Parts: sequence; C-alpha cells; structure tokens
Amino acid sequence: MMRSVNGSTLLRLVLVGAAAASLAACQTKPKPALPIEAPPPAQPQAPRTELPPAAPVTQAPTGALPGSTEDFVVNVGDRVYFDTDSHDVRADATPLLDAQSAWLRRYGAVKVRIEGNADERGTREYNLALGARRANSVRDYLVEKGVTADRISTISFGKEQPIDAGSGEASWDKNRNARTAVVSGAR
Repeated sequence: MMRSVNGSTLLRLVLVGAAAASLAACQTKPKPALPIEAPPPAQPQAPRTELPPAAPVTQAPTGALPGSTEDFVVNVGDRVYFDTDSHDVRADATPLLDAQSAWLRRYGAVKVRIEGNADERGTREYNLALGARRANSVRDYLVEKGVTADRISTISFGKEQPIDAGSGEASWDKNRNARTAVVSGAR
C-alpha cells in the first residue's frame, strides 16, 4: 500500500530537488577565492524620490577583460546586503546595483542569475522564501533601471550557502545577501 504525500512534504521535496539540480548545474571549474568584505553598516532607508544616474562603468587596472565575469565581479561588484528579516533594497546597495545595471546594459548579451541568501536563523522554509524575495527585489531594481527581465533569473538558497559559517551578528550580516552571478554571454 502506498502512503500519500501531503502538499507540504511534496513542496519540500520539490524545493530540495530544485536546489540539488541548481548545485549540479554549477560550474565545474572552481572560482578563485576573493576576499570577503563585511557589508557596510545598515543605514536608515529614506523613501526614494529621485533615482541617481547610473554610475559609469570603466575598467579598473585589474587586468580583467572588459565584459568578462571577472570584470563584473572585480570592477562592478556582485553582492548586496539586506537588513534582518527584510527584502527591501538598502540605500547603500543602490550605487552597486546602478553600476550592475549600467554594466549589464553595456554588455547586452550577458545573462545573470540573482541568488538570494539568508542567515542561519529561522526555519529552512522561511529562509528559502526570504531569499527568493531578496533575489526578486534585486531583479526588480535592475529591470527598473533598464535591464530586460528575460536576461535575469532568480533562485533562493535560503540559509544553505552561507559565505560566513560563523554564528553571530557579524556572520549573519554577511549571509543576508543577494549575489548577481553571470551565467552566460560574458567574454
């Protein structure tokens, strides 16, 4: 006799399967280790009245090929941070997202995946949902800045892929983020 699976169990199985498939699809070549910087301290978020112009994208003297994944990560930045239990884009994240949108508009063949992350607190399900909201907030911001939505996908890793394995506020600050990963079209 087969046991029936309730909706909650089925949803968990689907989420675990999607996460496993995402991990299996990741690059086989290891990425170079980049220094991890602590996110800037949270600042009160003022209501957005007028958006600043997008920052010009120029190649810094890093030797990165313009339009490459390395150029994006090193010269633009790939990660923004969030406040606890929030998916609102912080004011200190807007310059980086403006630079991302300018870079993506400049290199129109590039497609990206926004990866939402959460700290270790909360249930797995809560953090997966929060990570998805964070990824969608970044996607919506980039679309608002002129990046076409068909070039952006999103995924939530919840608390499953921390960049800092420690426990405590300093670690949690780093793990509450959304990472913009170049998935195709880069030089």
